[in-house]
Amino acid sequence: MDVAEYDRIKEQALADFAKYVNPQKARILKNAGLDIIEGRREGASVWDLTGKRYIDCITSAGTFNVGRHNPEIVEALKKALDDYDLGIFLLCRKPQADLAKKLAEITPGDLRYSMFGCGGGEANDFALKLARGFTMKTEIISTTKAYHGHTGLSLAAIGREEYKKPFLPLAPGFTLVPFNDLSAMEAAMSDQTAAVIIEPVQGEGGVHPAGDDYLRGLRALCDRREALLIFDEIQTGFGRTGRMFCAEHSGVVPDIMTVGKSLGGSLYPITATIYREELGDFLMTNPFIHLSTFGGSDLGCIVGLAAIDYIVRNDLPGNARLMGERFQAGFDRLRDRYPEVLLETRRKGLMMGLQFTNPSLGPRMSYQLAQNGVLAIYSGNDPSVMRLMPSLVIRAEEADEVIEALDRSIAAVVEQGGVEQY
Repeated sequence: MDVAEYDRIKEQALADFAKYVNPQKARILKNAGLDIIEGRREGASVWDLTGKRYIDCITSAGTFNVGRHNPEIVEALKKALDDYDLGIFLLCRKPQADLAKKLAEITPGDLRYSMFGCGGGEANDFALKLARGFTMKTEIISTTKAYHGHTGLSLAAIGREEYKKPFLPLAPGFTLVPFNDLSAMEAAMSDQTAAVIIEPVQGEGGVHPAGDDYLRGLRALCDRREALLIFDEIQTGFGRTGRMFCAEHSGVVPDIMTVGKSLGGSLYPITATIYREELGDFLMTNPFIHLSTFGGSDLGCIVGLAAIDYIVRNDLPGNARLMGERFQAGFDRLRDRYPEVLLETRRKGLMMGLQFTNPSLGPRMSYQLAQNGVLAIYSGNDPSVMRLMPSLVIRAEEADEVIEALDRSIAAVVEQGGVEQY
């Protein structure tokens, strides 16, 4: 497709998006240089309709761990379509049993049962419902800058007031404490604490990894208070941090773990809430208390199994470790070269955050990176942080391309001025 034709299609698509979906979102993305129309997708890259290639470092916050339009996962879905559809959600189904069994095998410790959904907020909603239902307690503790989804109980657990304020009053019983602060958590807990919910690495909050000692301390506090520990691994799961699940770094086994995004193999929406066997007692007398028409569909479960098989067989957690170290070496060079722009880097595997010296640099860097062939977005909670979450299939030469694009982009914003620290 030539540039003129692409411009025509793009202009019409963006105009329709603004008119019928969300006009402000269209404006923000245009200002950030992210108003592209995706065409071909392959591996760690995506092409617009003119054939211009971008390395995708957005990946819908870790949805594309197996790469864009992975041919093996595509083939698994095509084959499934010969015989399967969504399935009747009330029935016991083999694909769902197969995926739940696989999740019990690969998740840490004694996590066993799975409840399936379509989105991360739905998975966290059930985790919080299960915690309250099992413990018969009401209090939930989450952390500032946390992100757990925009639905129901999940919204009440979010650590950003801007998301919650228009919808007050939300579900009661939720308390926020500072992240990575064990003393604050201990002070907030009581005999009525049903659960603590936490991301092992805050993603939307600006890529802040929880300390291993902090997570171990949370486990001890929850045990002492007879509260449940919930790990939201929607973004961190399935190899993103260099282990299959981020919990494995600290050796901490939560009572409940939520997973999603990359479980769908870049093709099909599916999430799971995985929990210890003893918590299943609550559903013995309430087997239909939480239902999802489309969650854990036959097609979704078949895709999920194919995605897990691909991740394990190709050791994507191992590649995340290796490529993460390669990125870190590049970040260190950039930090030495541009101290007036790049303040620090935070990383676990290929979940990476670049802390810039002022909030204007996030949007400006998104724009410049797009000009240099990289799609990346700044944190919604903190625009001074650029999040980089490439597909776990990324190769060394592609990692180097991203570093080179960062170098050119930082040089451009330095030339434009206005990079001093606020």
